[in-house]
Amino acid sequence: MKKNIILLALISVVAASCNLEDMLSLSPESQLTPDSYFTRAEDLQLFSNTFYNNLLDKEPYAVESDLFVKMNPSNLIRGGNDRTVPTSGGGWSFTNLRKMNTLLANIDKCKDEAAVKEYTALTRFWRAYYYADMIRKFGDVPWIDHEIGSSDEDLYLPRDTRETVMQKIIEDIDCAIEDLPGKAKAPQTAYRVNKYTAMFLKAQFCLFEGTFRKYHSSPAPFENSYTAADGSTHDYAYYLDLAAKAAKQLMDSNAYKLFSTGKPASDYLTLFNSDNANTDEIILAVNYDRDLKIHHDCGRDITNQTSARYGMTKKMVDMYLMADGTRFTDKPGWDILEFADEVAGRDPRLAQTIRTPGYSWKNPGVSKDGPEFAYCQSGYQTIKYIPAYSTKPYSTDNCFNDMPVFRYAEALLNYAEAKAELGELTQDDLDISVNLIRKRAGMPDLNMAAANASPDPYLKSEKTGYPNVTGGNTGVILEIRRERAVELFQEGYGRYFDLMRWKAGYCLNQPYYGMYVKPGYYEFGDNSKYTFYVGSTTATGNLFKIYDPAGEQASDMIYLVDPVTGNYATSGVIDIFKNIPHSFDESKHYFYPLNEKDLQLNENLKQNPNW
Repeated sequence: MKKNIILLALISVVAASCNLEDMLSLSPESQLTPDSYFTRAEDLQLFSNTFYNNLLDKEPYAVESDLFVKMNPSNLIRGGNDRTVPTSGGGWSFTNLRKMNTLLANIDKCKDEAAVKEYTALTRFWRAYYYADMIRKFGDVPWIDHEIGSSDEDLYLPRDTRETVMQKIIEDIDCAIEDLPGKAKAPQTAYRVNKYTAMFLKAQFCLFEGTFRKYHSSPAPFENSYTAADGSTHDYAYYLDLAAKAAKQLMDSNAYKLFSTGKPASDYLTLFNSDNANTDEIILAVNYDRDLKIHHDCGRDITNQTSARYGMTKKMVDMYLMADGTRFTDKPGWDILEFADEVAGRDPRLAQTIRTPGYSWKNPGVSKDGPEFAYCQSGYQTIKYIPAYSTKPYSTDNCFNDMPVFRYAEALLNYAEAKAELGELTQDDLDISVNLIRKRAGMPDLNMAAANASPDPYLKSEKTGYPNVTGGNTGVILEIRRERAVELFQEGYGRYFDLMRWKAGYCLNQPYYGMYVKPGYYEFGDNSKYTFYVGSTTATGNLFKIYDPAGEQASDMIYLVDPVTGNYATSGVIDIFKNIPHSFDESKHYFYPLNEKDLQLNENLKQNPNW
């Protein structure tokens, strides 16, 4: 199932029966040494293939946030007392880094100079990727760029400052941009790292660093964290400028563009549910293959009663604009609209992300498949990665559509956000970035002056938005964040770490609501008909039951609350986390804790603040 993954690059580069063990077995194991290996380009390729498999997220559709939740949320979302210091593991691992440094230490044994240049650049790309992730999670980390033996004193290094590591990461990624090859010919373009992948990564982690320093400006989370070992330092603007320049370099290369067939009602969904990654827009993807039976389980996770029961939250639904570009949350009574009225006339991407009236999956053109409460606790059942029913992901748990990791639309959003946070954004900048994304979706352009003249109260609200955004660009920054939430919903590390860099962990404390319902019969589609009624009244509210037409209970019992007051009511929005406490601690949850085992083994390591 989810673990049934083979090396990504093996699928796309070498025969399915070939793997690293097979290659190593060509010589007697007693003779396999660093001197006899790393001597051919094929050795370098096979050794580096493990980085694709070990580091890339193969289940972006399952990443939780305040906008996308499952029935039993992870401790990352629960927070509070559920989020504790792990005994071991917890992400504090240097296994992949050790492999990278081993490859770099031995790479000159290969006499193929072109291969040495390419795979040095590739390995430095992965080292930058690895360290960017470590900084996001842990803040200050030890910088290690050489092989370490089992008795080496460097096993017990203290953390280097964030600034020291960031400068090293930039050296690595600049090497990758300079020395990696360009875009390969189809069909391999989306499955191998190239120089444009490196440009994307640089823009992504520099945007993270720049916004993190802007919103976490004082005090720094660790003593001297923003100062390198040599005393040098850079402010948030330096990193935002690097992010904007790297994104613009990618944009100016014309190597990628937004996928579009001129069909705004379907192009967005097609991008994600097609078997093969679209090489116009998708810069890097995980390859799944029907013939080789390499699959993922999105179909099971999203459309199966015994799985996680993932669903979009109402806060996310409310973020989508009307199709004419006006704000849904400006409509009178927007918070108590029944589902059909709630989703009517909205940004076309909404109907390509969740099941809405008219959606047809099991029998296209004949029957309609509305949301199934047995499979989705919020009522907003996602469809973004679900292939056509004819491929039978529902009945066999097998989905073979590729999983995007990096795509061009995010590069455009990264560019616009970096420029906006710098205070350098212009309308022309929006027109070559955000507004291209909106055009693909059939949405009106974002107007910078209008956005700044009237910042959206919904996106500024303490209950649903980001109250710490201030300044003259408040309105347009909020709109770019809206666009980011809509366009990148359910993709990769995105939303959770967006909240961390914006110092917006408080969003994880905001209410987790689902669909608005009231007692009565609802017909969402031919295969989606339910009756809601009050089953019992308790001291804390009205307990609702949901039944399907056959009289079978279709869901666990739910609580409804008034969306304005938050009080329990006979008509209201589903309170998804009624019996699940969730609490983000501003004093410590912006960083993961180090595990107990490593702290005991290395006395030079210190735990993150307040853990």
